[in-house]
Amino acid sequence: MSLRQIEPKQRGFLIVNSHPDGAAQSVRRMWDAIPERADGRRPVALILGHSAGYGLATLLTGLRRHGIRGIGVAFEAPDNGRRTATAGWYRTAAVAELAADGGHDIRFVNTDAFSAEAKSRVCDLLEEHYGPVDHLVYSLAAPRRTDPVTGIVHHSVIKPLGAAYEAPALDFSGAAPRVVRARIEPGTDEETRATEAVMGGDDWSLWIGALAARGLLAEKVTTVALTYVGSEVTAPVYRQGTIGAAKEHLERTARDLNSSSPLKEKDGRAFTVVAGAAVTQASSAIPSIALYTAFLRTVLGEDGFRTTAEQAADLWDQLEGHTPLVLDGQGRIRLDGWELDDRVQERVRALWADPERGLGESRPGADWFMDRVRELYGWGIDGVACDRPVETDVPWPSR
Repeated sequence: MSLRQIEPKQRGFLIVNSHPDGAAQSVRRMWDAIPERADGRRPVALILGHSAGYGLATLLTGLRRHGIRGIGVAFEAPDNGRRTATAGWYRTAAVAELAADGGHDIRFVNTDAFSAEAKSRVCDLLEEHYGPVDHLVYSLAAPRRTDPVTGIVHHSVIKPLGAAYEAPALDFSGAAPRVVRARIEPGTDEETRATEAVMGGDDWSLWIGALAARGLLAEKVTTVALTYVGSEVTAPVYRQGTIGAAKEHLERTARDLNSSSPLKEKDGRAFTVVAGAAVTQASSAIPSIALYTAFLRTVLGEDGFRTTAEQAADLWDQLEGHTPLVLDGQGRIRLDGWELDDRVQERVRALWADPERGLGESRPGADWFMDRVRELYGWGIDGVACDRPVETDVPWPSR
């Protein structure tokens, strides 16, 4: 037992500790908001990056609406006596409890998904318990990746390409949010290649190869990787920057996988999935994304801003054939029409043109954004008493 009184250790968007009860409650709230569905079919799914963001939403909606069986993979840290466990660790424990209560057959592996050892370990579990995979969801986000062949450690960067990036951004270091100017120097060719190595499609391809080598791709297997396009407002630092280069690499990988023998032999499919804006641990680290998302939330309101779970439900319904695939001209599944609607973006651009005045009109949206960031770590959750000692040493699900 390690009951401790803990408080959030926060600097701007950076929070280095998590509240276990709050993180668990955030999972239960998402679970309860997902409409149940009785499909009859119980596909085998492998969710890479299941513990946060769209990976978590895809896992929960897959369980709740389609009764998926299979494995979730994440790389999370336990409580070490000085720091709490990561929020993803606590969220995984909560998902496992909900899944067990609902009679779902899901296992969780805590490992570096980029490694060859992780692929071997997961394939062993699939062979022993589930058999071939019907759906592989690739939703990994990490600051670095060790190439399993060369041993080189690649580090991703968030930088523009060609010219420096200057734009308004939100600063939460004071008593109230304010607009500041962000400036980022352009990335180099080497930094771009490193970002592609971390966030592009190389590891996705390796996972498909590992599963194929063990006979673990089902007939008509579908694999998807999560990506983002976003607004022209954030394009210089995102879609036209180093991250965008990595996302383009991911999209090329989807095309390569579709023409490769492992998927062709199984009549399988590979897609990138363009999701809409969301408050995630990854997105909160990107300059100007917070201000843009606050403006977007202001324009759309509570009902118009689609949650990750709502988008994941749309995705599963398309993958399982309940609704037609919504594809763009590049063959990507699109879930972001609500965000990129012309009228919505026109109103966002009007706020962006005068960001100080825009923030005055969007203060509730800015507060909402920071509240969502805190909730990612289990803080500020309604009904959770953060002023009481709490058990922080929560075991990883053993099943």
